[in-house]
Amino acid sequence: MSNLSNGLPPRTQSGKKSPKQKKTKKKKSFFRSFMKFVLFLLIIGILAAGGYTYYIYNQVEEVLDTGNNKEVPQTELAEAKPLTILLLGTDYRPDHPTYLSDVIMVATLNPNTKSSTIVSLPRDTRLEMDGYKPRKLNEYYPVFKAREKESGEVAEEQMKKMIGKYLNINIDYVTVINFQGFRDVVDNLGGVDVTVDKNMCYRDRADGTDINLTAGAKHLNGDQALDFVRYRKSNCRPRTAESDDFDRNRRQNQVLHSLIDQMQSFNALTKFSAIIKSVDKNMMTDIESQQMKNIVQTYWNISKQNVKYNPVAGTWRSPYVYIDEQQLDAARQALQEELAKKANDSTATSSNS
Repeated sequence: MSNLSNGLPPRTQSGKKSPKQKKTKKKKSFFRSFMKFVLFLLIIGILAAGGYTYYIYNQVEEVLDTGNNKEVPQTELAEAKPLTILLLGTDYRPDHPTYLSDVIMVATLNPNTKSSTIVSLPRDTRLEMDGYKPRKLNEYYPVFKAREKESGEVAEEQMKKMIGKYLNINIDYVTVINFQGFRDVVDNLGGVDVTVDKNMCYRDRADGTDINLTAGAKHLNGDQALDFVRYRKSNCRPRTAESDDFDRNRRQNQVLHSLIDQMQSFNALTKFSAIIKSVDKNMMTDIESQQMKNIVQTYWNISKQNVKYNPVAGTWRSPYVYIDEQQLDAARQALQEELAKKANDSTATSSNS
């Protein structure tokens, strides 16, 4: 896990690349649909440890070292105050360093109620705001990256300021993650149980893609789970039915809940360190090591029913998404309400992502 202050790009897994890791335009479009899910894995990796937290904490203490050893005042620790974290998912690869942030999410954590509110923004959102040139939301991070030397400002800090201004909220930290750890997380948990909603078939020899799933209850490994959440259309004979964004969101959430159940099981206890390492290899953050450990200690028993997910939608008019202002206002209010919750507040509700 690297510290954002060093300005280096996210690290990727070492070793021989699989065919799926070759640079192609088709691969890039495929992975946009499940990047949001990878960020959920980050959140669960930080928060979900079931009733075995202190054992796990001791096992993974070294893994939770973010490289930032700055001391955090007691009043600023996760146990003492709500925190807000910007989560960026990029399609960065060494041979494809675009830094396009295909996922933009803001997560607020409240220690008083052990609850969280997560807001996600469409990558193609047209952002028009004083002080910023109008462009797609996912284009700002690579622009800030390209201007770091000229502006003297770290790109991640600029993203925190911009998204904070857009959502009317102060953002404490930022985490940037790519998709490389997805398969390892699933495989380290021994796979996931899902119900495949339809037959899925898609092949692309250019990047080694070979999606071939049949409908029904399935136990999927990492590669298969990746195929399940990213499937969009078919080029096989006979063709299988296509999927829209809503179908993919439902499948992503199904895998997410299966992983949460897996992580909170006894079998995940001895695998937790390997799971975090899978995320660690593909993540950068400015969260201090002391704070990261305190986050784990504070939210050891958070329930998935207390994680509320708020996707902000809009209208697609190529090449932009024009945000629904009522939904945006509701998301802003949800974040503010999460920050304001008190210990006796019973408003922490179940999440129907």
